[in-house]
Amino acid sequence: MIEIGAQVELSHPPDRVWLALTDRQLLGRWFADADTVEGVPDRLLLHTAGLPGFEANVEVEVTERREPELLVLACDEVGRLSELTCAVTATRQGCRLEIREVTTHGAWSAEQHDPREQQLRQALTVRLPAILDWLAFQQVDLRRGDGGMTAELPLVGVSGGPSRARRRRRQVAAALVGVVAVGGVAAWVALPAGSEQRAAPPAAPSPSPSATPVEVAATPRPTTSVRPSRTAASPTARPSRSPSAKPSPTLTSAPPPPPPLTASYDTDSSRLFGYTGEVVLGNPAATAVDGWVVVVSLADGSTVDDVDGADWRQKGRSVTFTGAAVPAGGSQTFRFDVRDNRPKAREPETCTVDGNPCAGL
Repeated sequence: MIEIGAQVELSHPPDRVWLALTDRQLLGRWFADADTVEGVPDRLLLHTAGLPGFEANVEVEVTERREPELLVLACDEVGRLSELTCAVTATRQGCRLEIREVTTHGAWSAEQHDPREQQLRQALTVRLPAILDWLAFQQVDLRRGDGGMTAELPLVGVSGGPSRARRRRRQVAAALVGVVAVGGVAAWVALPAGSEQRAAPPAAPSPSPSATPVEVAATPRPTTSVRPSRTAASPTARPSRSPSAKPSPTLTSAPPPPPPLTASYDTDSSRLFGYTGEVVLGNPAATAVDGWVVVVSLADGSTVDDVDGADWRQKGRSVTFTGAAVPAGGSQTFRFDVRDNRPKAREPETCTVDGNPCAGL
């Protein structure tokens, strides 16, 4: 028995994810077109031939279903049989989707297994999130999506009551109902991965003014002569007194302050109504820097869904990130997923580290 699996955290409610898994029109948009099998209304044919990891189209039959939590599919790819399980679990941020496919008859070759699993993982983080964002927009924007996308996969061979039932930085995924086939419904077509991470170029340290020793010479006062007194006695002159110059104090130069942290922003990946941002902190100093603060300003109404590599809090449009010390001469990276209400949004409006602007914006 060979297994393929992946999971993704989604910022959408379970019922919306369930719709993307079971609506045939939606399924065709993010995984593969699906048709009913002629003469067998309780099955679907997924047009997976040509997808990475697939040899042919896959016949799919629903064997277990508990809306919106569990969907189990029996898959047949030219005689290679597998079972695909889609489990949806509600979370505070939305839900978690886990896809697992296990062969029940036959096996995938090495040339099939790896591409199939890779496509599944990419699909869960790219295409599926994009379709879910699009669905959310349709439902909110005057409900333009009403009508037309309601045909769910048929339930086959299930009697009585209910049977048993992955991030970033991303545009949709492969958890689907019939999206997997015998040998792995994991061959989901994925878009290319997000933009490469770029380390922030360390900024040249700002020169620090140092105090230059300066000697201040005291100017001697002029010598004053004492006038002779007019008396009967012979006049005597008092000796004049000249004050001696005092030595001037010398200022001690203070050591220059350490150079500040640098920060560089880059969009790691983007999708419909959202993107994944990446900030790389650089420390050119000879000692570790603790207590840094990065502040990002988002568009009005946008929110951060998840953060990797830092602690964070959001107040209105402002998101504050803090974290572990940046090592001397080293760097530190964190990423954050943003749901942005601008359809073509690709980056936040501003980014600062300890009050200084980040590079890249």
